[in-house]
Amino acid sequence: MDFFEQFKVPHPSLAIYASMVAIIITLITIIAGLTYFKKWGYLWREWLTTVDHKKIGIMYLISAILMLFRGGVDALMMRAQLARPENTLLDAQHYNEIFTTHGVVMVLFMAMPFIMALMNFIVPLQIGARDVAFPRLNALSFWLFFFGAMLFNISFVVGGSPDAGWTAYFPLAGPELSPTVGNNYYMIAIQIAGLGTLMTGINFITTILKMRAPGMTLGKIPMFTWSALAANIIIVFAFPPFTVALAMGTMDRLFGTHFFSMNNGGMDMLWANLFWVWGHPEVYILILPAFGIFSEVISTFSRKNLYGYKSMVASMVIISLISFFVWAHHFFTMGMGPLANSFFSITTMAVAIPTGVKIFNWLFTLYKGKIEFTTPMLYAMMFLPLFTIGGVTGVMLAMSAADYQYHNTMFLVAHFHNVIIPGVVFAMLAGLHYYWPKMFGFMLNERIGKWTVWLLSIGFVLAFMPMYITGLDGQVRRMYTYSEATGFGPLNMVSFVGAIILAIGFVFICYNLYYSFRYASRDVGIDPWDARTLEWATLNPVPAYNFAIIPQVASYQAVWDAKKKGHVLFKGKYEKIHMPSNTGVPFIMGVLFFIWGFAMVFSLWKLVILSTIAIFLCMVYNSFKEDDGYYISAEEVEKTERELRGVS
Repeated sequence: MDFFEQFKVPHPSLAIYASMVAIIITLITIIAGLTYFKKWGYLWREWLTTVDHKKIGIMYLISAILMLFRGGVDALMMRAQLARPENTLLDAQHYNEIFTTHGVVMVLFMAMPFIMALMNFIVPLQIGARDVAFPRLNALSFWLFFFGAMLFNISFVVGGSPDAGWTAYFPLAGPELSPTVGNNYYMIAIQIAGLGTLMTGINFITTILKMRAPGMTLGKIPMFTWSALAANIIIVFAFPPFTVALAMGTMDRLFGTHFFSMNNGGMDMLWANLFWVWGHPEVYILILPAFGIFSEVISTFSRKNLYGYKSMVASMVIISLISFFVWAHHFFTMGMGPLANSFFSITTMAVAIPTGVKIFNWLFTLYKGKIEFTTPMLYAMMFLPLFTIGGVTGVMLAMSAADYQYHNTMFLVAHFHNVIIPGVVFAMLAGLHYYWPKMFGFMLNERIGKWTVWLLSIGFVLAFMPMYITGLDGQVRRMYTYSEATGFGPLNMVSFVGAIILAIGFVFICYNLYYSFRYASRDVGIDPWDARTLEWATLNPVPAYNFAIIPQVASYQAVWDAKKKGHVLFKGKYEKIHMPSNTGVPFIMGVLFFIWGFAMVFSLWKLVILSTIAIFLCMVYNSFKEDDGYYISAEEVEKTERELRGVS
């Protein structure tokens, strides 16, 4: 029995026990459903072993929506706890666990896979490729992300959640002050998921640079693909320092090293620096693809070319470069000195310049355009003013002297969400509506979609604008309660009401998925939005090979040229097409990494050794396995094209 004691949750509650029951019931329901409908073979053949970038993108999307629910529940519990003074809904320990998991889940396991979903599905189509450069690596990237996320998410029912904040600052996250296994989950689960993300970065850089259609020079890449390229370059440079930091933190916690301790030569600020060397570029990994989505949406529904293509690309490159020179603005109050504070203050303010260029380019695109207020466009219209407010407050935080007032207050929480929700979440939801017909062959309901936009926008304003005021009045973040004498109660109640409205907006998103799946017309054509870029030249549903004939590109808006200028995209005849074979190795490696991570969390060293050996055996097997893929014959390609085009 002593063996099983270590898996107990150290701070149990009714909510945790209810979650355990819900998880068990859900797993039983899924297994029973797959067995009853005899879908195990289908699941293995079509999804678990797939290397198709489109299916991998859909799996990222499903993961992101599930994690949005998970992180959203955490957010609701925090806002409910702070809704009134001296509330006892959560105690200090549970509040610490909830705000820690909320931050990690929303940034790493919701926003990142949402972006990866759109990248995976859209980028190869936008550049005229048949798949990504390394399809098996792409599958492994997903399964490492997925099982890293699952490992992190079982923490609150097996062993206990991390509780040192999403930044996991040492020495708080060290073994002395956090003796439970919660922060082991943090260190190891994020390493596994981060390894998958790093692989994705390498894969997509190679894909975009080496697999573009004939005629598509760098100056003719669609804006979303440019944003994906910039984000993946940041990934390749930003994730390795964080991976090293997580490995060092793991060794501190499991093997008694002193990299980040307060004694024996350790340096707690080393963790803070390594974390934010990754952490602030991570914000731009999220926001740049969001900018790319808004560029596609605004151009399409303004019925105009995107204004200032070259300046948009240049501003993205400049933002990417500056993102690596701003991390120490998180330390303005930590005694760096005036020289360092001044340097990082200037670089932080400088980000506003290329970002401002983008804002004005979008406004000029809208100017005299024939604007159509679809759901994606409505998200873009809400983004522009709300994100600008977030950007202005960012410039306020960049002033190192003033930061002594703002630092560690709810003002900072409001700023961060003011950038991420209108900037990233609205962009991903706009992209979801915009690309849904290309992904699934039917459109999401526009009326429900517009209701959702308004609910999310109103809820956002009510939830986060009061935090600017309470933050300036001195309400600190990470504080689980406050006295009535502070006067924070009324505005926190407004924030709670806003959070409820945001939750209702999420319910509308889910209802829209259900309603549209059941009632929407399947006859939407290949280009329902009258769009401009190459992905809209593919059939619905998009065949496994994407393009029967590789397109010939003349500009970054190739489909618009074909529709309005008579440019011929597809020249030549059908030929046989080479495709990569499905493989179960990435999924199996993902499972093995999950087992390895779980064993590391609980120091089950025999299981660690066995799973490590199994992982290396998979790598050896994959290295020596001869698999040259397969060919789709020209006759089969022609038959598929005729069927999808409705030609008898």
